[in-house]
Amino acid sequence: MAEWYKDMSFYHIWPRSFKDGNGDGIGDLAGVMEKLDYIQRLGVDGIWFSPLYPSPNADYGYDVADYRDIHPDFGTLAEFRALLDEVHRRGMKLLMDLVVNHTSDEHPWFQASRRRQEPYTDYYIWRPAGKRGKHPNNWDSLFEGKAWEWDELRGEYYLHLFAKKQPDLNMDNPAVRKEVENILRFWLEKGVDGFREDVITFISKTDGLPDDRLMPAVRGLRFYSNGPRLHAYLKQFRAVTDGYDCMTVGEAPRMTPRKALAFIGGKNRVLDLFIHFEHMAADCFMVDYLRRPFSLRKLKGPLSRWQRGLRDKGWNVLYLENHDHPRVISRYGSEKYRVESGKMLAAMYLLLQGTAFVYQGQELGMTNLHLPAIEDYPDVSARHNYLRLKAFLGEKRAARWIKEGTRVNARTPVQWTEGENAGFCPPGVEPWLTVNPNYREINAADQENDPDSLLNFYRSLLRFRKEPVIRYGSFIEYCPEDRQLYVYDRAYRGERILVVCSFTEQQVTFREPYSLKDAEKLFGNYPGLTGALRPYEVRVYRLRKEQ
Repeated sequence: MAEWYKDMSFYHIWPRSFKDGNGDGIGDLAGVMEKLDYIQRLGVDGIWFSPLYPSPNADYGYDVADYRDIHPDFGTLAEFRALLDEVHRRGMKLLMDLVVNHTSDEHPWFQASRRRQEPYTDYYIWRPAGKRGKHPNNWDSLFEGKAWEWDELRGEYYLHLFAKKQPDLNMDNPAVRKEVENILRFWLEKGVDGFREDVITFISKTDGLPDDRLMPAVRGLRFYSNGPRLHAYLKQFRAVTDGYDCMTVGEAPRMTPRKALAFIGGKNRVLDLFIHFEHMAADCFMVDYLRRPFSLRKLKGPLSRWQRGLRDKGWNVLYLENHDHPRVISRYGSEKYRVESGKMLAAMYLLLQGTAFVYQGQELGMTNLHLPAIEDYPDVSARHNYLRLKAFLGEKRAARWIKEGTRVNARTPVQWTEGENAGFCPPGVEPWLTVNPNYREINAADQENDPDSLLNFYRSLLRFRKEPVIRYGSFIEYCPEDRQLYVYDRAYRGERILVVCSFTEQQVTFREPYSLKDAEKLFGNYPGLTGALRPYEVRVYRLRKEQ
């Protein structure tokens, strides 16, 4: 089994917004090839691509219409192969997104299934109408209305846990699982190094698809999250990937360390890592658009719990941003203290134990987008949930919550320069999505040669992550009940790293957990030292001896 991922950091690319290489206003593989030097200089060891497959873009790539090709917006299979070869030439790895809980309704499998054409008749989850013509059960979709949509051609309902154009595959059908095996082999034979497996814990549904009487906000979730045959199906897929030097990362809503170890622990693990969401609920309730005041304890509690829970048993994923969450400085930091809080957040998570992921633009301190109308945010989830919230909160408050919580905030074009379109696409070309107007103050070109920039802070941290104390060191948290400070240390073979993070604009008195008289200050976001911690200050100390 591959374990090289334990020494690595990955750069996460949402390709539509990374870099336009052919001048059509849409990010593509040519743009990624153009920026490989930048990615490598950041200090990461690999790239994770969000879906590159052909898709009608009801959910921007997470509605796959063909698992064995590249979306024409992004390029061709030949361009992908050339990019993969160049990534490998640089000693880096490449991960693909595997989206097999559902497909697009434009996928040939679904079009054949709705016509009852064999062998595709049961590739999806179809049910007749319930009593008095009602839905087969009372489950909710996470993106769009109820979880069932009527198909006139077939004369039945199909299940869609996400958008209506994302019908769920019937993984209980052995032929569907064989299709997944073949998809894995197709890309592994081309040389990819692993997969991030989208909502993979949803692929097994409870027998009978019963009504849910207990969870009115997300009815049905407990009947398809971590379902009865999930482990068996993942074991089947693992038998394929174990034939290659491959890593697998599962995405897992409602995951805890104890549950995770059943999948990622031990020599017979069926996945290598889990991307979980527990620490991403520090300013919301369950989902990003149900806004709550930020709570540091809701951030550091899960982070520390996963550090302790997987110690010597499994391996952590470290992340603060991806394509599904708003920008972290706008959430957990401060746009007023953007650089200071950005550096603090970077050190806070990158110095923990685990495989780190940095999302495009995170290293620049990109922030949330502020647009006037809900209609300006191109996202099926944002539009649907705005209508749902408006009925309870009123139009103004619902709009504010959605604008703060929508994942569109993380999908604006990467800000490369202070020139027109932020250098994402050529002057005079309209980018597919609004560029954040603050690109003149926040862009890669300005930060490139500034030794104090956030970009260069990330570079320094990612280099330092190669130190044995970060790879192997123990983890101890101090003052866990503190509402303003997150303090922990890492220790290994006589070296100790103390990480002190302030999450407030106020000055905070810090009580040292042990003497720092002989300590070296490794990282900080302010010059010099003062008695009290300054707004969003981070201090990272190294002691060469055990204290």
